[in-house]
Amino acid sequence: MLPIQGLLSKKLGMTQIFNEDGNVVPVTVLEAGPCTVLQVKTLKTDGYNAIQLGFGVNTKKHTTKAIAGHVKKSTAEEMPHYIREFRLANGEAGEKEAEAFKPGDKITVDIFEGTYKISATGITKGRGFTGMVKRWNKKRGPESHGSMNVRGPGGLSGDSRLTHIRLERHMPGHYGCDSQTVENLEVVKIDKNRNLLFIKGAVPGAMNSLITVYKTNLIKREHVVLTAKGKKKPEPRAAAPKK
Repeated sequence: MLPIQGLLSKKLGMTQIFNEDGNVVPVTVLEAGPCTVLQVKTLKTDGYNAIQLGFGVNTKKHTTKAIAGHVKKSTAEEMPHYIREFRLANGEAGEKEAEAFKPGDKITVDIFEGTYKISATGITKGRGFTGMVKRWNKKRGPESHGSMNVRGPGGLSGDSRLTHIRLERHMPGHYGCDSQTVENLEVVKIDKNRNLLFIKGAVPGAMNSLITVYKTNLIKREHVVLTAKGKKKPEPRAAAPKK
């Protein structure tokens, strides 16, 4: 197993699959990799240990000369659309981990084999200029007796000392297009042939958007039941229903 904690992926959409118990599980399908190693950074050369990965395919027309020259050094076949870094361990341990990578290597979804849960980072969907009810989940005002403050802001706690609106003020404004991370998402299935990663639940971002996936240190534990003597034993799983 390669000593890397994350991978770049593309969100393909959502679907549903059946687990071993026959229950329907909503999943998000991610195309995780293949990612090309563009550069290996170590403590001696760059001051820290990291792996630079490229993902996707970009045309030469939309690739700058600086990026094109940088990619040629790694002997990559195509120009990547996204370039990100993943840090390794600090000190000498990270330098040993960096020895497992070489520029031009391909990293696939195999690194998530045996991983129970992951964290996903993406850019949320843009919703334009929205009001307080949709943007901040505020309550509506009264609708009877001629009230003119149904979905308006209401009192803003005016202060003569303030000459501007502070950041993160609960007022109407642009909603979405923010970097968001959802942690501890369960890995339901891995398709190595197509580099697909099936994750339980929703992931931030629109279809075909970039999703950065990270491993977690959580370990799956079996449910236990107490016997008559007080000893614990694994709880047997229910058999799948016959079709």
